[in-house]
Parts: sequence; C-alpha cells; structure tokens
Amino acid sequence: MKRSIICIAAMAMALVGCKQVQESPILSIEGGDVQGVATEIDGVFAYKGIPYAAPPINDLRWKAPQPVVAWKGVLKADKYGHPGYQSVHYEGGYTTEWGYGDESPYSEDCLYLNVWTKAAGKTDKKLPVALWIHGGGYREGWGTEPEFDGQEWANKDVVLVTINYRLGVFGFLTHPDLMAESGNNAAGNYGILDQIESLKWIKKNIAQFGGDPDNVTIFGQSAGGGSVRTICESPLARGLFHKAVIMSAGGINTASNRAPALGMTLEQSANNNKKILDWAGINSLEKMRRTSTEVMHTVATIYDQVNGGQGFWFRYAPVVDGYCSKESFDEAAYDGSLANVPYMIGYTLNDLGDMGEGIAKFCFNRDSIGQKSYAYQFARPLPDDGSHPEVTQRLKGAFHSSDLWYVFKSLKHCWRPWTKGDWDLSEKMLTYWTNFAKYSNPNGATDGEWTPCTRENPNFMVFKLDEKDAESSAMGTPLKGDSQRFN
Repeated sequence: MKRSIICIAAMAMALVGCKQVQESPILSIEGGDVQGVATEIDGVFAYKGIPYAAPPINDLRWKAPQPVVAWKGVLKADKYGHPGYQSVHYEGGYTTEWGYGDESPYSEDCLYLNVWTKAAGKTDKKLPVALWIHGGGYREGWGTEPEFDGQEWANKDVVLVTINYRLGVFGFLTHPDLMAESGNNAAGNYGILDQIESLKWIKKNIAQFGGDPDNVTIFGQSAGGGSVRTICESPLARGLFHKAVIMSAGGINTASNRAPALGMTLEQSANNNKKILDWAGINSLEKMRRTSTEVMHTVATIYDQVNGGQGFWFRYAPVVDGYCSKESFDEAAYDGSLANVPYMIGYTLNDLGDMGEGIAKFCFNRDSIGQKSYAYQFARPLPDDGSHPEVTQRLKGAFHSSDLWYVFKSLKHCWRPWTKGDWDLSEKMLTYWTNFAKYSNPNGATDGEWTPCTRENPNFMVFKLDEKDAESSAMGTPLKGDSQRFN
C-alpha cells in the first residue's frame, strides 16, 4: 500500500512538471475551418499549409490565381504545403547552409501559406501583420526553409505569414498565346499575381488570427526583395499593404534592378519563348497545358544544350507587362507612382555586388517627397569552425542571405558556432524589423539610434559584432561605428 501511494505521488509530481500542450483554436476562414498546432514558444500557434488559391494546375496553368477550393470538416494545418516546382537541391553550397530535405515534394500545386500568431481567434487584437516573400532567383526556394521559422516574430506580437508561389517556367513564362488569351495582352507575372493574391487573402482572413488587415508589411530578400519592388510598383496591389522592407535586392540604378525588364520587352521575351516551345513541338496552349511538369521544366535547358549552350533559356523574372507591372521600380520611384509607404532597405557586406550607392539613391528619392526610409548594411562575417569543408567561398563572410538567420532569430537551426554576440545581434535585428511592422519606425514608438537615410544625413545602420565577440577571420571588413554615410 505504501509503495502504491509513493508511485501515485511520483506520477502526480511528474504530471505537474510536464508542460501542458495548448490546443490551437479552430478558426473559420475562406474555404472552411482550420486548426493549427502549438510551437515551442508558449502561446504561439502555427497554422501550416493553408491554401490561399486553387491549385494552378491543368487548365489553370499560367492563369491568374483562382478562388480557394472549399474543404469539408476541420483542416488540420500541421504540415507545410508543397513548394513551387523546381530543380532538386543537392548537398553543398546553399543546400548545406539552409538544411534542405524536410520540405514537402515540389509541385505545381503550391499556393499555400502559413501563419504564426499569439492571438488566434482574437479578432479584436488587431496585431500588425507581416508577409514574408522568399527568394531564390524566381526559380527555387520556399517560405518554410529552416531560417524562416516564424515563432519569434509571433512572440514579438506580429502575425507572420509566409507563402509559396509559382516559380520558374510556371511562374514567369511569357508567350504570345498567353498574351492573347489574357484579355489584357499580358503574360509572365503569375508568381507576382500569386503574391498579390496572398495579400488579398490576408485582407479577408487575417483578423481571425488576431491580425490587423489595415497594418500589413511586405518584406522579402533577394528575388523576394525583387518581388517586393514589383509589388510596390504594381497598381494591382495598392491598398493591400502599408510598409515595405527590401533586402538584398538593390536600390535605384543597380544591376539587380534590371531583372523586371528581363533585358528585353514583353514581346521580345514572349517570341523568344515561343521559339523554344515550337522547337519542342509544344506549339499550342492546349499542348502547353498538357505537357508534363517535368518536360516543361526542362525543355529550355535541353534546347540550350542542343543549340551549343548559347543561353537560349526562359528568363525567370517579373516583366513589365502593362497590367500587373506598368513600369520599372526605378521609373515608378522617379515619376512618383511608387507606393507611398515607409521603406526599410539594405544589403550585406559581401552581397551580390555593392548595393550601397543604389540604396542611398532610393532613400534620397524618398526623402525628396518627404518620406522616411531606413537603410542598413549587415556586416557580421558568419562564424565558421571548419566542420563543413563543402562550404564554398560564396558562403564566407557576410554573404548574400547570411542576414536571414538574424532577422528571424532562427540561429538554432544552423550548424554554425554562434557566439552570445550573435544571439544578441539577432535579438536586436528581430526587434528592429518587428518594430518597423508595428510603428513604421525600427526604433519603436519614438525615434532612436537608427535614423532615416536622407540626403542631408545619409546614414546606414550597420549590424556587426563588437571585436571581442567576433572572430577575426572573415572575408571583407565590417564598417567602423554604428552607421555609415553615403554621399
């Protein structure tokens, strides 16, 4: 009897010590009811793999996103949706850095989003909302890579939404027959239309997650930053967002800016693509939509190989089509038609070229119309203990994309030997980014250390570690002080 009492007492103590797993509220959204899952942070729930449009397959291939297909019962949103179809990623390079391998299979059926929130079901909370658009050259990547873990953003009282969208040939193909079919003589920006559709979904549904549809920040890096640029110019997105963050996608008059024009007009691009598909016998819209995913994905590469590797491949990037995109980001900035919202814009020390001058020009342009813009440079060379010899020179220093671990405070998912200084820097950057989503000011409700970049005071906030916290071996030299001036 005594032994039984002791066992029961021990079990009771164990139960008291166990963490109670909270159950996610069931929400009613477009398409039906949905229930998320708890995260590692108390009170933060993740709703994963929610469809925000119909699958863009079969007859919907290369068409604007269509309404969500309703489901029956409660959708258990505990698994991420398919990333857009893309080439397989192998070990080495960026694959080693970001730890690919746990994602869902690639698919054309990819229009899914994820929501992290502390206020599910609390429609009166009206927390700020941030939409993350992943990069990857418009041909790869997905919104749930390990570095995009959203629970820390939600813990800062921002409702974070991440998305997948159509990529490569399925997201950005131009063709004369697609232009004729569209009704507006446009083609090629299907991936951008997906992103705009996700903003419409936020407008209609985010209140259920405790978010404010009238306080939405869009942010993205690399091609995601390029997508933000296109959305800021697009007339189709007006009123759907209220702040923008452009990361490692250039400023004004930079090489990275030229992608939206593809180096050619819409007509030139469309005719070039028609030539490739006609060569393959895919010479009608019916055949284009009937051709398998794998063949459509590889046909341009095969054409290029057969023709001597001259670069005759599809161009994967937004294009000025006169409908979704009326003009380039630069032109919109100069003629005053760019979205009149607060901006944060920056790059890394060892980025894909020196973007500082173009970013400063953009900030000066915004200053000329009385709009504040906040510029930054990420200058922390990532620590490397040599445990991954496959990491190339491309992934040394403060390389392109290295700031992502810090912005999401997701360092625990990475192999690198982080110091306490790295965790402190990550907390600082996360706070700045979420403050911007809340207040249109990275400092918070009042001005602080990070001052706007203006022609009179052309300051960049520089993110780096103190010398005592950082390793000395790095490609490039972090800037001295807390800010840099561009004149």
